[in-house]
Amino acid sequence: MCRCETEGRPLLPLAPHETLPRAPAAACGLSGENMAAPRARGCSLAGLLPAQTSLEYALLDAVTQEEKDSLVYQYLQKVDGWEQDLAVPEFPEGEGQAAGWGPLREPPLARGRRPPLRRGVRPRGRGASPAPCGFPGSQRWPPGARRRAPPRPPGARGSPADLPCLPRPSHPLRVLPAFAARCVLPTDVDTNGASRIYSSPTPPPGLEWLNTEEPLSVYKDLCGKVVILDFFTYCCINCIHLLPDLHTLEHTYSDEDGLLIVGVHSAKFPNEKVLDNIKSAVLRYNITHPVVNDADASLWQELEVSCWPTLVILGPRGNMLFSLIGEGHKDKLFLYTSIALKYYKDRGQIRDNKIEIKLYKDSLPPSPLLFPGKVTVDHVSNRLVIADTGHHRILVVWKNGQIQYIIGGPNPGRKDGIFSESTFNSPQGVAIRNNIIYVADTENHLIRKIDLEAEMVSTVAGIGIQGTDKEGGAPGEEQPISSPWDVVFGMSGSEVGGDDILWIAMAGTHQIWALLLDCGRLPKKNELKKGTCLRFAGSGNEENRNNAYPHKAGFAQPSGLSLAPEDPWSCLFVADSESSTVRTVSLKDGAVKHLVGGERDPMNLFAFGDVDGVGVNARLQHPLGVTWDKKRNLLYVADSYNHKIKAVDPKTKNCTTLAGTGDASNVITSSFTESTFNEPGGLCVGDNGQLLYVADTNNHQIKVMDLETKTISVLPVSRPDNAVVDGPFLVEKQKTLPKLPKSAPNIRLSPVAASPGQTLQFKLRLDLPSGTKLTEGVPSCWFLTAEGNEWLLQGQIPSGEIESISSQPAISLQIPGDCLSLEAVISISVFLYYCSADSSACMMKGILFSQPLQITSTHQECTAPVELKYVF
Repeated sequence: MCRCETEGRPLLPLAPHETLPRAPAAACGLSGENMAAPRARGCSLAGLLPAQTSLEYALLDAVTQEEKDSLVYQYLQKVDGWEQDLAVPEFPEGEGQAAGWGPLREPPLARGRRPPLRRGVRPRGRGASPAPCGFPGSQRWPPGARRRAPPRPPGARGSPADLPCLPRPSHPLRVLPAFAARCVLPTDVDTNGASRIYSSPTPPPGLEWLNTEEPLSVYKDLCGKVVILDFFTYCCINCIHLLPDLHTLEHTYSDEDGLLIVGVHSAKFPNEKVLDNIKSAVLRYNITHPVVNDADASLWQELEVSCWPTLVILGPRGNMLFSLIGEGHKDKLFLYTSIALKYYKDRGQIRDNKIEIKLYKDSLPPSPLLFPGKVTVDHVSNRLVIADTGHHRILVVWKNGQIQYIIGGPNPGRKDGIFSESTFNSPQGVAIRNNIIYVADTENHLIRKIDLEAEMVSTVAGIGIQGTDKEGGAPGEEQPISSPWDVVFGMSGSEVGGDDILWIAMAGTHQIWALLLDCGRLPKKNELKKGTCLRFAGSGNEENRNNAYPHKAGFAQPSGLSLAPEDPWSCLFVADSESSTVRTVSLKDGAVKHLVGGERDPMNLFAFGDVDGVGVNARLQHPLGVTWDKKRNLLYVADSYNHKIKAVDPKTKNCTTLAGTGDASNVITSSFTESTFNEPGGLCVGDNGQLLYVADTNNHQIKVMDLETKTISVLPVSRPDNAVVDGPFLVEKQKTLPKLPKSAPNIRLSPVAASPGQTLQFKLRLDLPSGTKLTEGVPSCWFLTAEGNEWLLQGQIPSGEIESISSQPAISLQIPGDCLSLEAVISISVFLYYCSADSSACMMKGILFSQPLQITSTHQECTAPVELKYVF
């Protein structure tokens, strides 16, 4: 029997002859009323185990589709006939709340609860459920597992009330008869458009929703629907692999057919609990169903979910029917869903009402780039190649940001051919050599080749569907692969400069692979033919395991690669995102070693943080990119979920912050450590080690860090005709330049010499009168103008806000590659709105700075930022 508790107060276990009455169908509102919350047993997913395990054994013996359909239909008859539903809790409104108080959110362990478990790790203790998830085909207690359905007590007829719930000893399972006492009051919507649920009598904030007009209730809005709850976290490659199955299911059955999918985002990393970051992921992965931010893992804990991803299929009463754990269950998902819809339609319990969906992507502003994932530089021509991931395309641009080629986009697809017809699906890694670009076409599970001279795209590895092979060895075009995330040129053996191998970070199978671009051999391998695609390092187990034997090492979603071919390094650097480490793979013998981050326990994938330090004493959070600076013998790391760029000395293993404050925002100043990023995903070194290009993914920008002057600017992306490249959204109306007061000072600065492609920085240094402050709610701002020389502003950021007088922004201006005049004047207008300290008097002041420019073809040395000083 289950030992249950309600709102923290233990209840006595039910006697064997006692049951809780099941809510009748009428209570579900099938006659037109909303569903009352059932007085039913709220148990964990383990309550489904006996019956679902028996079903899956029977399905193994079924031959025809009719037999499978019949078995599932009979299963539903049995489960639907139980005296008590296994009822899913209502979407939490702040667990542990007391009347008249805000949410009392203690840490999970403080309440005796188990935190979300990492993928592939089984909970300890008698009665704990194994969780072999994170691998294709994985599920809880699959047929053949040692744990079988428990024997029924004498006289039992299949009711789960007579079967043990297999509770974990660490905490009792919970029943929530207080459902009926919980009421959903009118929705409040915050300024970010996120809906919140409130619970009486005092309404504290609850869960945040995306893609809906208002919060959804299991026992109101979802009544009469077959509902699929997708427990996911957006960093997880296995969760990403599941999304195409859900997309296909949504296109097969709509909410009017009786099906609704709800994403329940239960974060692994602290960064993933932030709603704005989940918004970005929802757009990045084209999630169009409702998503709820279960930041404190409330629903996860209630149902005792054990790993990502987990699907829970609910009936029209909020009653749990099936659970599917891990990826690779498409056939079962479609079978269970279709038969559940048929079963409940036969009983007249399916509603055809439409759920109001409000897609977050419909409110996005225009963007020249959309979630750029990676960037690389062509050292011969100084061009950049950008994986414009959200637009499903590859851009080749000159140093000044002017586009040379657009390949693919704006919609996802999988087509080879000429540039105008070729398509990609969320491409990530890019590598260029001799006018040939190789692309990690991530969601197509392909490696693509772009020939810039022939203007053709072809496929060189992968078959277009996710592979499960963890060894490889077939010719590339015949070899299935899984979610390649980055690529880099290298060589076989220790020979420098060969570039006869394309190294691949195979995130989907947690391995490093190699594609032979010419005949050659890998360490400890025989001679291999050109075009062979095979595993180089990694067992395929998701681990943080280092080993002298490359096939016994374990990675956890490797997402970034960089090569240091010269001695004494002679290695690949790997950003191993899910272990929050940077690792090395020897090019001589394949040995995998630790560099920074993580910890020594190879099974612990939760050793993350933001700490500068040496080796295991340093902490990273889901790093996605690395690049080698051979000029300084430093490795730069995109510490993505800490929103920082870090530098690692591989000799001392010392890891320090180079740029970023740790805040997810978009502040550009003259100081590296005062500027901010938002989940940077890739980076590369160019201009002979002077510049570091960063794909600032969630800011939709390529940032340019000058490693010598320590300044940061934004690369302006523009078409050859100097028109700014638009995304697939409406163009945002430009801000109107206010009129300067007649009394505004006009300061003319000394002329500055600049060459095409050079970036100039202007640093505001304005002082307000003593005893005053910027006016709250009225944004102070700056504007760039160039009367008679508007060509200077094409592709630039023409205006911005001044949020703080103590941290004033730096303004960037990149001189276009094609200059229409050798002399020009750029004007910077500044408008400050400020008040006295007691806000008794407020005023506006303006100032105009005029900067003459002398354009010269002679390359100019990097100059210090121009300071725009004035004391009001």
